[in-house]
This record gives sequence, C-alpha cells and structure tokens, in this order.
Amino acid sequence: MSGFREQENYRAPAAIRLFNRALEHADRAPDSPERTELRVRILYNLGRSLGETSGLKVAVATFDEARRGAALLADAKLRALLNGCIDHSQGGVVMRLGQPEQAVQWFGPMISFVEHEMKTAPDQVDSELVRRLASSLIARAFANGAVRRREAAIADLERASALSREFQLDDLYSYTLHALANTYKQSGDLAESLRRYEEAERFLRAHGPTSLLVGVQFDRAELMLMVGLSDEAGRHLDEALPVMRKEKRHQDVAEVEMFRASAALLDYQLDLARRMAKRSQRKLEKRGSTWWMMAALIELWAHAMQAKRVTNALVQKALTLSDQLAANRLVDEARLAKLLAARLEVRRRRLAEGEELLRQLPGPRAVTPIDHRMQRRLVLAELALAKGNRRSALLHARSGLDELGKVRDQLGGLELVSATAVHGRELGELAIRLVQESNDARQLFVWLERTRAQTYRYEPLEHVENTELAERIVEVRGLGRDLMRAGLDGRSTSDLRNKLAKAQREANQLGWNAQRWGRPRPMAGLAEVIAELGERAMVSFVVSGDGIAAVVIAGGHVRMVRLGDATEALESARKLHIDLNALAPDHLPAPLVQVIGASARKQADALDAMLIKPLIHLIGERELVVVPTGTLYAVPWGVIPSLHGRPVVTAPSATAWLAAAQSDKPRTDRVLLVRGPGLQFADGELDRLAAHHDKAMVLSGEDATAAEVLAHLDGADLVHVAAHGEHENENALFSRLELADGPLFAHELGRLRTPPAHVVLAACSLALNRIRPGDEALGFAGAMLAGGTRTVVAAASKVGDEVSAAAMADYHRALVAGAAPAVALAEAMAKDPFRRPFLCLGSG
Repeated sequence: MSGFREQENYRAPAAIRLFNRALEHADRAPDSPERTELRVRILYNLGRSLGETSGLKVAVATFDEARRGAALLADAKLRALLNGCIDHSQGGVVMRLGQPEQAVQWFGPMISFVEHEMKTAPDQVDSELVRRLASSLIARAFANGAVRRREAAIADLERASALSREFQLDDLYSYTLHALANTYKQSGDLAESLRRYEEAERFLRAHGPTSLLVGVQFDRAELMLMVGLSDEAGRHLDEALPVMRKEKRHQDVAEVEMFRASAALLDYQLDLARRMAKRSQRKLEKRGSTWWMMAALIELWAHAMQAKRVTNALVQKALTLSDQLAANRLVDEARLAKLLAARLEVRRRRLAEGEELLRQLPGPRAVTPIDHRMQRRLVLAELALAKGNRRSALLHARSGLDELGKVRDQLGGLELVSATAVHGRELGELAIRLVQESNDARQLFVWLERTRAQTYRYEPLEHVENTELAERIVEVRGLGRDLMRAGLDGRSTSDLRNKLAKAQREANQLGWNAQRWGRPRPMAGLAEVIAELGERAMVSFVVSGDGIAAVVIAGGHVRMVRLGDATEALESARKLHIDLNALAPDHLPAPLVQVIGASARKQADALDAMLIKPLIHLIGERELVVVPTGTLYAVPWGVIPSLHGRPVVTAPSATAWLAAAQSDKPRTDRVLLVRGPGLQFADGELDRLAAHHDKAMVLSGEDATAAEVLAHLDGADLVHVAAHGEHENENALFSRLELADGPLFAHELGRLRTPPAHVVLAACSLALNRIRPGDEALGFAGAMLAGGTRTVVAAASKVGDEVSAAAMADYHRALVAGAAPAVALAEAMAKDPFRRPFLCLGSG
C-alpha cells in the first residue's frame, strides 16, 4: 500500500522503488493465478509512475508486460477487468504527456466492461467496480474536454456524478467538479469555470486528498491567465515552484514553468517568458511529452516580440510548430502558431504571404480562447493598415474590443473585470495611434472611451449577500490585527504573514466567483458630455508611443493638443508623488521643508509647462474635469501653478464622470462622521465637523468598528472618515482604513445596497490606484466610485494629521456654505497645496 500512497501524492520516484520491491517479493512466491494477478496489478501501477519520470516508451513497455501477464489468467472476467485497468493506466499516462486525442480510446475498455456487468449481472456489481467506471468516465471527460468535445465530456461527467451519488462515492465528487471546471474553461464559460474550480478546491480542502488540490490549482492558474490576471497567476506559480522542485514532481514543475512563462508573456516580461518556456520545453521533451510544443510556442512568441528584424527562419519555425501542434490535435494552438507566422510576414512587408496564411485559417470556434481571438483581430488590423486601409484596421480593432467586452460582461468582481483589459492592450494601442495620426479629436475621444477604464462602465447589480466572502474578510481582519500585535511584541511573524496572504488570496477568489459585477452602461456620447459640462472643460490625457497628448472639450468645441514627451511627463508625476510623501509629516524640520518643497515645486512647474500651459488658450479659467493616464492618476491638480485655486475633478473616463454626474442625487440628509484610532488631532477634527453637521451620526473609539461603519455607510448622504489608511498596490482591494477592530477593506465597499453619495477620506494614499493596462484603475476610492458613490475626496499621497484636520475643517466650512465638492476642495487646498494634496474624484 505504501507504493500506492506515494503515487497518489505525486511522489513517483518513491513509488517506483516500492513497486519494484513489491515485484521482487512477488517473483519469489510460488507460481499461481493469485501471484500472476498481483504482478499485473503492481506492473500497471508501476507503469503509471514510470510515465511520470521516464516518459511514454518506458511506461508502455511496462504496460505491455502487464498485458502479457493478464493473458495467462484463465478467468475471462478477471482478465477483462485487469486489461481495463491496464488500459486506463496507459490512458492516464498518455493524457499527462499531452496526447488527449489518443488518450480517449484507452478509457473505453473499462467503461464497456463495467457497463456490461451492470446490465448482465447487476447483483454482482459492488461499489469498487462502480468506482472504476466513474473514474474512467471522469478521465475520458478530461481527455474529451482537452480536445474541445464539450458535449461528450459533460455527458460523461453527469454520468459519473450520478454514479457517485447513487453509490455514495463521495471522494469521486471532487474529480467531477474538477473536470466540469476544466470543461467550462475550455468552452469559454469563464465565470462558471471559476465557480466550479472554487467549489472543487473547497471540497478538496475539506475532504481531500490534498494531492488532487495541486491539479485544481494549476488548472485555475491557467484560467486566471485566460481572464488576464497574469500578475496574480505569476505570484501563485512562483510560490508553487520551489515546493514542487523540492518534491521532485517533474511533470508538474514543467507545467508550472510553462504557465509561468505565459504569465510573463502577458506582462511583457519577455526575458522571463523565454527563460521559463525553455526550461519547461527541455523537461517535457526529455519526458516524451508533446506539451513541449506549447512551451515552444510561448518561447517563440516572446522571441518574435523581441526581434528587431524578422527573418525567414523565424517564420518557418512558427509554421513548422503549427504543423506539429495540428498533428497532435491541438487545434487552437496550431492556429495561433500560424497566426504568429502571418503576423511576422506582415511585419516584414510580405503582405501577400501574410494574407495567404490568414486565408488558410478558419474563423474562431465557439471555444477559441479570448486571447487567441484578440491576436487574430490584431493581425487582421495590422494587415489592413499595412495595405493602407486605415478604416478596415479600425473596424477590426472595434470588433475585437467588442468581443472582449462580451467576456468582461459575464464576470464577477472588480478585479476580474479590470484584468481583462490586458488582452485588448495591443489592439487599443494600435487604434489610438491611428486616430491620433489622423488629427481627428472627436474620433480620438470616442476611441479613448472605448479603450480605457472599462471597469467604470458598469452599473452595479443589486447586492446578493456572500456570507462566505464576508467570513473570510473577517478572518483577514483578525489575522492583520494578530500580525500587528506579534510585531509589536517582537514575536516571529512569518507564519502569520503566510496565513494572511492565504486568506487574502481566498477572499479574492471568492470575489471572482461572485455574481456578475454589473450591467454595462452605454459609452458616453460627445454631445452628452458637452451638454453636461456646461461652462466647465474636460481634459483627457493619452499616451501613444513616446508622446503624450490631450483631448480638450471646452465651449462646445473638441481639440487635440500634442504635448511632447510622455516619459518626461510621467516621470515628473512620479517624482512629485515622492516629494509630497516626504513633505507629509506634521513637524518636519524647516530646512527639510525648504529642500523638499523646492523639489516638489520644480516638478509641479514642469508638469504645468508640459501639460497645462499649452492648453490655457482652450480652457481659459474654466473649472476642469481631468481624465488622467498612468502616473498622472496620483497628481493633486491643485499643486499645479496654473490650476492653483481652480476646481478640478478627476475621473477615470468621460463615461464614468457622466454616469456619476447624472446619477440620482441623495434624498436623505444622513451625515456620518468616523474617527479611527491613533490620530493625533482626530478628536478636535470631528468635534469641529460635528458643529457644521448638527444631526450627524458620530462613530469613534470602540464604536468605530468595520461592521458599524459599513452599516452606517449604506444610504448615507455625506460620510467623513478620519483614520489612518494604506493603499496596497499588489492587492488593491485590500487597501484599507484602520478602524477600532482592524481594517475596513475596499473589498467590502463594492456591494453596499445604497452606496454613500459623497465620501471624504481624511487618510493617507487612498486615492491611489493599481493601474492595469487600459488605464484600469483600482484602489480604495476607485472601489467606491465603481460601486456607485458620486464623489470621493481623498489624498493620493501621505498627509500629516494636523494638516489634514485643518484642510478638512476648511473643506466642510465651504461645503455647508453651499459650495460644490470640487469648489470647496479648491478653496481648502489653495491655502497650502503641497501639504494638502487631496483630489476630488467622481462627479465633483
């Protein structure tokens, strides 16, 4: 039994040693039918383990030896059973080595044998025989799913599920869940697949075996890449690799390295992608697995993206790989390799050859992955552009982004919705470059709205309570509190940090499996935006290639202005952010204030000269709505000299701003004031604010818990929170406000039944965002805006407690006097803009 246990735990070398020892013992026993049967059983299990370490040829030789032994047995029923077990084992090895089409046939004999027994002698069928049938159905479903035979796979899985229930084979239920998740993934139903993976992982964590949990996690990592969560998948795989290398799970290591290469490719980490893909390819070739072709395709794609000059050898390599993939029934991957060859031909201006390769490729199938679809649209657009047909190129770009939008529409959770943009990055960049070259400001506005901040185009659906996610968030809060106490006590924190990271991961995953995030709103039309702006102006910044430009809407006119070098502007914004953080402490020595202040003013002057002064003749003295890009998201526009004292609203897109501006204004007069722990001036700050809002609900001290604050946030008109805050760039939805019982996370804000209309976050850095491709901005304030809050006032950098209290007193004084939020903030910032670096986000 030890050999079986090692095998089930994916420890093939140890299993091989034990099975060989078992064979030695069996061979010393007297010859008998029982000994022959035992040898056959040992051999087919040995073959499974040899397939993991030594490849298909060695495994098949072992299976053939087992078949010769089975043929010696006189009992026909036993002989048929053993041959079914041998075939099933060989099918498993063939499947693991990347030949799913060939694997299908090997599972049939066991299925036929047991079904025959169930028909002819049902009273003699025990649960162990049914288990073999269900296992073979599940294995065949895996193989059929891998070659995109969805209906056949689901039919087998439904039968296996029914058998598991009828004969109480609870442990097989996890296999069924896993296989269903894979099938939905391969058929393109990503939201359902995520839900099934989560269900399978939850079941395996509760009931085991843990060895199967690894396979579920790998397959879900592949799905994360399909959705666009390359960074999350990369972190997950980086954690898994050292463990697997230590345990010498060679096949799993090779597959993880391949997935890691895919994640790096999506993130444009081309050197890492090539290095990981080559490692995986070498291991898979050594093992005789045809999956080496998948690794080779990743390496080739990264190579092609790095190549300064396209050679014929590179094109031929892609075509050869396409033929090899097609011969192994890897249909979508074969087409992707040929698509790469076509793209390379277009790049070297061999348009006829590129067009012919595209003509040979059929249109995408219903199950073709979204990233493959985007690449096809990209190559078609590049070919059209190379032939001088800009209109056709833009049509292909639009069609591709529309397809991506349909995938995004079915997903749950802000993080998933924002992540999909990575697949449309190149198409969007191509379209923006084309319309910018045409100097058509109106068309550029339309394309900016089509390609940026799509997360904010959704109207959140009515909240459905997710008790499991809520429980996991409570766990994260408690672990964070324990971690802080351990650090203060000088105790080791490594175990707590691991537990916290695990709980955060699990909470994120539960959020992905939630209901669809929202209903997509129509994209803002230019006429609507002009009408809503009135006397205000809107400035949308855009980076294309090395340059930065602005689309300016003012006085009913739309203009495009090229502003110069993008790298210089974005770097100045980054340096300004660093300087503002350094200026934040309340009692900074005067010499430091002078030096850091001078540096901050230098960067603000540079941004003014590059971004604002060239637009003054268009915007005049108007109030502004700014749609930033990249690091400009962190710029508090009141520090820019030309905008000193001017009301400025920051919004992720014109569509998001218009939705916030036109949303229903609150009908209540509920004001909530919150004081978090550890603030030096918070008591006086809230007392002064309470004087402005005599009916306000005040939560402070032990009353200011996360649960109480959330309960009172729901439906409030105005909320002011004075607390310590922190932005988590790598895990944006765990950006937080520190309250009496621990942090309140951005995760908890997106599903308020009636989001607060106007929120003031007198805390550090909570206007910061994690910026994904497509300017998909996500952070604490961003989660509030996406959830339906009209206006959020927050800082993108650190702010001193004393300075923040003074700024907020000025802000609320102007607010109760009747000023709009953007106007009130402009007046408050004007007194000391570099020490009061707040932004007005949303509608203003």
